[in-house]
Amino acid sequence: MAGGEESAEAANLKGLSKIFNGQTMRGRANVAIATYATIGTLIAYFTLKPKKPKTK
Repeated sequence: MAGGEESAEAANLKGLSKIFNGQTMRGRANVAIATYATIGTLIAYFTLKPKKPKTK
């Protein structure tokens, strides 16, 4: 797993499976980055969205 070596199974992956695979350190890092980005986006959205005016 060190030095950017890919296993035979990881070499056969295509598409998103290749980017977000759990076999390599790079794939696991991509999953973590995507998770943090999603959480940050949700926090920013709910923090910055306009407030609804209160009606009586």
